[in-house]
Amino acid sequence: MDKNKVLAIATFIMILVGLGMIALGAFKYDEVAGYGFAAVGIGFFAVAWVFNALKGRV
Repeated sequence: MDKNKVLAIATFIMILVGLGMIALGAFKYDEVAGYGFAAVGIGFFAVAWVFNALKGRV
């Protein structure tokens, strides 16, 4: 596996975890904790975006 393939897999995993965190915040926790889960999920999306931008440059 080359570096671009590793970054692609890491990006995919980060997107899945981000979706899971947002789903937890939206469906399981209806209190203030749900906002925290959703914020962390959006943070995972931001890191996945950075990983995707690094493909081909590392």
